[in-house]
Order: sequence, then C-alpha cells, then structure tokens
Amino acid sequence: MNIAKDRVVQLHYTLKDESGREIESSRGGSPMAYLHGHSNIIPGLEEALEGKAAGDQVSVTVPPEKGYGMPRPGLTQRVPVKHLQGAKTWRPGMVAVVQTEQGPRQVQVVKVGRFMADVDFNHPMAGKTLSFDVEIVSVREADPEEVAHGHVHGDGGHQH
Repeated sequence: MNIAKDRVVQLHYTLKDESGREIESSRGGSPMAYLHGHSNIIPGLEEALEGKAAGDQVSVTVPPEKGYGMPRPGLTQRVPVKHLQGAKTWRPGMVAVVQTEQGPRQVQVVKVGRFMADVDFNHPMAGKTLSFDVEIVSVREADPEEVAHGHVHGDGGHQH
C-alpha cells in the first residue's frame, strides 16, 4: 500500500540541520505515526513521502519555505521566567515551552534576567534547511474517526 491522503504512516526518522548535526531521531524508540494529507508534518517532508511504501528509505532536504518558514520579525515578547518550562536555569539560545491561549509553544530564549525573559515565538527551526533520513515502517488506511479528527489515534498518535 502506498502513502496517500487519509492513510496512516508509521516511520522512523533522523533530522539533521544544514551542517549535518543531528537534531532529533525516533530510532531506538517507537516509530512516529501521522495521518497523511492533513498537514500534520512539514509540507516538504509530506510531499517527499507521497507514493512511497512500507520498507522504503527516503532522504530529503527541505528548504525553510517547505519546512518551518522564514523567521518573522516582531515575535519577541517579554515573559516571566517562571512561565518557561523545560529547564531550571535559562541561557540565551535555549528552547523553552510556554503555555499560550493556543496551547503549548516552543520559544527560543533571547535574553534572560532575574524575573523576566525575552523570548522569540518564531519556531526554533524557522529559516533552517533541514535534512531527513526516513524509513517507512507501515502504511494503512485511516479509520473514519481518524480522518474526521485529522490525526492518528492509538500507538504513536493522539490519545483521547
């Protein structure tokens, strides 16, 4: 079965930045699952996986325009340090999680003081060219509830 809209794909991936430094990998853990054709992964990767099948290995380089976009100016805000989640001590360049009205967001710490921090709400990978090495583990038809909800349920997916 080939990857197409409304199919659930399980895959292992390794993500590297433009210098070849590994950023993250699912290898050694459970494969990631996503619902194809519902914008659940970055567009450049989703386009590269279209038509592939279980057992295929894919290497793709994704430019910022098909990844996390270009950084947008004016997305720096001052927030209380106590609202930063992910570490005890903060330094510029570190990535934190902040709860927003739209849910949790990753932010990059720009400047940190005793009580307040300046954070950049651009995605930490905005403006970066990304390289993915992907191994497709399985492809299956999504069930009607997954399609209606726009995401995978169960192992590797969303839990309700």
